[in-house]
Amino acid sequence: MKIAALDIGGTSIKAGIWEDGELSGLKEYDTDAKRGGQFVMEKAISIIREFEGFERIGISTAGQVDPVRGMITYANENIPGYTGMKIKEIMEKEFGVPTAVENDVNSAALGEAHYGAGRDYNDFLCATYGTGVGGAIIIDRKIYTGSGFSAGEFGSLVIHADKRIEGDLLSGCYERYASTTALVRNAREYDVELSNGRKIFERIEEPEVKMIVDNWINEISYGLTTLIHIFNPSCVVLGGGVLAQKYVVEKLNKVIYNNIMDSFKNVKLVQAELGNKAGLFGAVHCAKSIGGKA
Repeated sequence: MKIAALDIGGTSIKAGIWEDGELSGLKEYDTDAKRGGQFVMEKAISIIREFEGFERIGISTAGQVDPVRGMITYANENIPGYTGMKIKEIMEKEFGVPTAVENDVNSAALGEAHYGAGRDYNDFLCATYGTGVGGAIIIDRKIYTGSGFSAGEFGSLVIHADKRIEGDLLSGCYERYASTTALVRNAREYDVELSNGRKIFERIEEPEVKMIVDNWINEISYGLTTLIHIFNPSCVVLGGGVLAQKYVVEKLNKVIYNNIMDSFKNVKLVQAELGNKAGLFGAVHCAKSIGGKA
C-alpha cells in the first residue's frame, strides 16, 4: 500500500511517502501558520500533489482532533481559523482516496507504539516536552481518546496549586514548569545567552546551569510520578528534543524511582526512537487502519 503522510505542526509541515514498509521522500516546509487554517490546508494539498499513485492519506496535525470525522475540534491561535477545519472531507474530495486524521501527539505515540520505542509494550504512556507538554495514553496498542477525543492533556496537570490564578487555565500546571520553554525561560534569567536546549547542555558542567537543569528535571518528575501512580504503566516513552539528552533520562530515572511506591517500580522510562518522524509514522499507521485493519 502506498500512503502519503503529512505531519502539520505550528512551525513546519513534514511529508513523506510510505511504500513497501519504508518511509521515504521526506521533505519539510514552513507552515506559515499565522496565515491561518485555510492557507495551511491549501499548502497541505499542494504538498500532497507532489506525490503520485498513493492509495491513502494519513495526516498528523496540531490541535484537538475528532479522528472519526477527521476534523479539528479546537486549535489555539497558533493556527488562526483552524478550529472546525474538516480535513478528512477536504482531502477526500480533493484526492478521492481514504484519509485518516489524528492529533500530532497521539500520532507520535502510535508511531512509537508500532515502529519505535513502544513496540514491545501493549500499554504505555507517551509524554513529550517541547514548547508545551503533550501526552498520549496507549492501551492495547491503541489511543485511549476519552469521551471527547481529548484524553492525555498531561500539560494541564495541576502540580503547583498555590500558583493558580483565576482565569488562567494553565497557571500552576505541569506545562508551565516542565516544558522546554520553562527550562529555557529559567536559564535565560541566569544568562540571556542560554536561549535554547542545545546551548544549555553545552554548559551543563557549570554548577549554576546544572542546578537549573536539575530543578527542571524535578518538575518533570512531579507530573510523571502522578501519572505513574494513576496508570501503573509498564513503560513511559519520553519525547522532545531535550529529552534525547542522556543526562536528563539518567537523572530522571533516579528521581522517579526514589519517589514512587515499590509496587510501581516495574515501570521503565525510555527515550522515543523516531525523533521528528514519529508523527509521520503514526499518520501512516492511522491510514493503514482505515476500515479497522492495520
